[in-house]
Amino acid sequence: MAKFHFVEDYEAYVRRLMRDLPLDEAMSVAVGGDYDRIGAIECEILQHFGLRDGQSVVDFGCGSGRLAVHLARTASVAYLGLDVVQDLLDYAKRRCPRDYRFARNTALSLPVADGSVDLVSAFSVFTHLLHTECYIYLEEMHRALRPGGRVVASYLEFSMASHWGVFTKTVGEQRTSTVPHLNTFIERSVWQTWADHIGFDSVTFLDGTAAPWPSGVYLGQSLAVLGKAPA
Repeated sequence: MAKFHFVEDYEAYVRRLMRDLPLDEAMSVAVGGDYDRIGAIECEILQHFGLRDGQSVVDFGCGSGRLAVHLARTASVAYLGLDVVQDLLDYAKRRCPRDYRFARNTALSLPVADGSVDLVSAFSVFTHLLHTECYIYLEEMHRALRPGGRVVASYLEFSMASHWGVFTKTVGEQRTSTVPHLNTFIERSVWQTWADHIGFDSVTFLDGTAAPWPSGVYLGQSLAVLGKAPA
């Protein structure tokens, strides 16, 4: 996930948190907080969109493992977590089963073979990338997916009133900094255009305030689910 625009700053931020807070709290704050609650929702989302035991999952932007920890409790999958910060990966690895794999990835590519993955998750990652980077990673995800595989990605969109505050906060940061925190908004027409050009077979959207899974707890960010054509 290189070109994350703040990789070095993010690494330094994580290390400050580790210095100033108890480790578990630091690892939660580093990925936005609500470690257990958000991890449980993300796990439910993947299962709602077709994750089954025995499948292969790439957790793109796995952070400190909040999704991985919950997947390990509820599913039997072949798991690979990718992130740019080694301290986060080290923590996630300690909390997960030995057969869960984690790797630092700072390239505009995925370190997996063609047609080897059933599902790629990308929670709160495309929210911090340029559109060009999103497109390149989606190309990589399409390459990596088996026929019938899916990408489940969360994102920000202007049409969701609850996301507007993120934009206005970013505007405020822009007024006081030449390098504000990058918060990227992607409209549904853009997802559809990308999917058409890359060759995804289907795109499904879900509002950030919808929750058609058992807990009924919504994520907040909207969801785009891109499917690769079956064989």
